[in-house]
Amino acid sequence: MPRRFFRHLIAMSLAALGLLCVLPDQASAGGAPSSGKRGIVVAQIDGLIDPANAELIVNTIRDANRARASLIVLKINSGGAVDVDIKPLLRAISESGVPIGVWIGPAGSKAKGVGGLLAAVAPVNGVSNDSGIGPAYPVLLDDPDAMSSEEVRDELARLNASNGRSAAGASALTQRQLTDSQAARLKATNSVCPEVPGCPTLGDFIVNLDGTAVTTATGAKTLNTAKVVGVGDDRRRQPNQVIAFRKLDLVGQATHTLTSPSIAYLLLVVGLSLIVFEFFTISIGLAGGAGAIAVVGAFVGFSHLPVTWWALLLILFAMFGYAIDVQAGKPYAWTVIATALLIAGSLFLYGGSGRLDVYWWVLLIVIISTVTFMVAAMPVAVRSRFSTPTIGREGLIGDRGIAVVDVAPDGVVEIRGARWRARTNRATPIRAGETVVVGEVDGLVLEVEPEEGAARDYRNPRKTDTETPQDSS
Repeated sequence: MPRRFFRHLIAMSLAALGLLCVLPDQASAGGAPSSGKRGIVVAQIDGLIDPANAELIVNTIRDANRARASLIVLKINSGGAVDVDIKPLLRAISESGVPIGVWIGPAGSKAKGVGGLLAAVAPVNGVSNDSGIGPAYPVLLDDPDAMSSEEVRDELARLNASNGRSAAGASALTQRQLTDSQAARLKATNSVCPEVPGCPTLGDFIVNLDGTAVTTATGAKTLNTAKVVGVGDDRRRQPNQVIAFRKLDLVGQATHTLTSPSIAYLLLVVGLSLIVFEFFTISIGLAGGAGAIAVVGAFVGFSHLPVTWWALLLILFAMFGYAIDVQAGKPYAWTVIATALLIAGSLFLYGGSGRLDVYWWVLLIVIISTVTFMVAAMPVAVRSRFSTPTIGREGLIGDRGIAVVDVAPDGVVEIRGARWRARTNRATPIRAGETVVVGEVDGLVLEVEPEEGAARDYRNPRKTDTETPQDSS
């Protein structure tokens, strides 16, 4: 009898122990299953949502689903999108089996255009302190007519409704920017964090997601993102798993940087200026190489931006106009014409939304710097390249030298060990290596002629041309 009693007692104890082990799992599974603790992946989306950032979003969601991560966070600070297809982005988020949250932060960040739609399609979203979301229209800055304002509003309302947010919030988000408190109050976003202190950091956003039930493509899940550490006054919550950050690689970052309207414009003007400089120094060196690389970089950016090609041609013609006066050695009418062309081309370089216009301060700096460079720096650079400070230009008249390259009618000669740009009468071209005689000095250009057999040039009458027969006798 005692033996049987002890057997029953042991069996009941084991059953009770098994029940205690099972109860916590049943409690956590009461309703939606937990998202687990397989890591949190954060994709950092900064600047325009261009092909590079769009690829980062899609690849992050794909890889996180393959790794069965517990949460994906899209950290967004974007003023709009260019040259992207919206549908694959929205589809990647809506078809994800891993819960996705969108956080607009840190402070001062924004989510406009496509950024607003990405926040709307995500199961849960939030805006950091002193940041904003919207306007969602226009969706694409390079093609404002891709979706009308009404279509954007209806799409936002549909996405908000599927994620438990309000249509009124979608309507407000369409045409204006909402602060973090406004967005939460209108239910354009989720109230993830308490109004005070809000979600100033990404860590706050992740911790406050703990216990939130979300719907994914594979069903409803409850987020498990926080743990309590410390005791007493030091008691606090922090993320309970590893957070891995994803950002653009070097190639993607370079392409993304070049897609900035202001940077592409700056590279274009600087590159063309360096090429003009290299042309007048009659060599192929660092300036010309750097200029060519800058122009190529500008056109890489232009491939993703709505460039107004006639405005681009105006900028190219402006550089040609500056080159004409650099050739003459002094700023004349072409400098004024070139400056007017540069200003017009710069103002109308980009089409699409006005948000793509080059920043006014960038325009001011580039235009003033270019005019100063062409009017003041270029003549000094050319003079230092083709002459020396010890040679007086007027004193060169009558001197002999050697043609460095063919002068037919323009070329380069060497007088007293210094190189000068030169020109001659078209009727008497001078070959490289032949002796030349300086007849006149026009700014930074020498008028030369061959030592023998020079033809009369109506542009430079000699004293003997104006002498009378009586004087010559």
